[in-house]
Amino acid sequence: MAEFRYQGIGISGRIVQGMVSARNKRDALKRAEEIAKTRRFKLKDLAKKATFVYKVRKGREAAITGQQKAFSADEVRRALEKMGYNVQSIQKRLFDYKMKPPSKEIVMFIRLSADLLREKLPYDEILNLLSNDMDNKALQQTLKEINQDLKDGKDGVEVYGKQADALGKFPAHMLGVASKSGNMVEIYESTAKFLERNEEFKKNLKSALIMPIVVVLALLGAVLFYVAYIFPQTANMFLKFDIDLPPMTAGTLELSRWLQSNAWIILTIIGGLSVFLARFFKSNRGKYLTSKYLIKVPVIGTLMHKTSIEIWCRVFYSLYSGSGENIEAIRIASEACRSPYMERQIKEIAIPLMLKEGQGLIEALEKTGVFTRNALSRLHSGAETGTIRETALQVANYYEKETTHKLRNIIDLIQVIIAMLIMVVMTAITIISSETAVIKPKMPGVQ
Repeated sequence: MAEFRYQGIGISGRIVQGMVSARNKRDALKRAEEIAKTRRFKLKDLAKKATFVYKVRKGREAAITGQQKAFSADEVRRALEKMGYNVQSIQKRLFDYKMKPPSKEIVMFIRLSADLLREKLPYDEILNLLSNDMDNKALQQTLKEINQDLKDGKDGVEVYGKQADALGKFPAHMLGVASKSGNMVEIYESTAKFLERNEEFKKNLKSALIMPIVVVLALLGAVLFYVAYIFPQTANMFLKFDIDLPPMTAGTLELSRWLQSNAWIILTIIGGLSVFLARFFKSNRGKYLTSKYLIKVPVIGTLMHKTSIEIWCRVFYSLYSGSGENIEAIRIASEACRSPYMERQIKEIAIPLMLKEGQGLIEALEKTGVFTRNALSRLHSGAETGTIRETALQVANYYEKETTHKLRNIIDLIQVIIAMLIMVVMTAITIISSETAVIKPKMPGVQ
């Protein structure tokens, strides 16, 4: 998220200023107006922190260039002149877009941080070490900003919250909580484990779905090219000699003519439908409805459902303290589980039941209808023995092993189905093509 500085004039005429973090200027203006209303001052200005590129020289030394984030060029100029530099130029970067670091780099940063924290290395030294050692420039800059903000005494949750776009919403929240807790090693370890598991699952899911989809689309394209272009060349040659075509050849030729005459209509429908579905699945309602009905889909749906439960249990284990703060742990775990339907059920059913009606955790989770009987049974046993936190980790580990094993079986099954589909299509093409071999031309003078 970007930083914005607001300035205003209070009732006594004093200048009031402060900073807010927001995704865009509209959200920042809304937050600044709320602050102005609460603190009773008139908002005058709102400036976004930007990156300025400068060129300076000190004495007879060679000119050097660099960049600095600030709210105005004057701030950068004053800071450089205070350091004894002669400023030659300062320009605001035209395209100040911050690239998101690759997820693998983020996982590596958190894993290395957990390992170094376990070795009792101070956290500021860890950030210095990793920010200088990381190859990715975006992550390197992110770590430097985090280190500088922490040195300035800013709140850890706020510091990492600003980097939610770069690190991801869930990792940023977890690392912010870790910075204020007394068990940084455990939270970093759990976060690294979660992200590693998440990366592994996405990699396996892509292996299970993307390649088969590519193969099917390539096969479909080859069949359409054969039916719409190659086959008519042969079939029309027989028609020129007034030769009767066999049934499959005649039917394929009719299909080819229909495809050629309605090609633009078909492409328009497919294009429009693709755009509609892409926008629908990216919308909040589309994600919610997809996750709601995906649970009922055999095999893949069950796999995704159990993976969401695994993630919820793993995050819950990381944050649960056994005190009143467990409501926050339940909420954060629901946001991390990757299922909008499961998240809404927990937030709108389980949490209100616990807060307003005083129901226990397991009873409230059972009312949501998104947890399996096995998971509820294990959590119930843990709640009765006072080991619900450890039981949540056991459930997560169990579902991790089960889903990993089932996903491998699904990959093998899909590969078999694709092989059979290719065999059927190629057989059909071969039969249709070979049918032309039995076509007999009419003898001269024979009606």
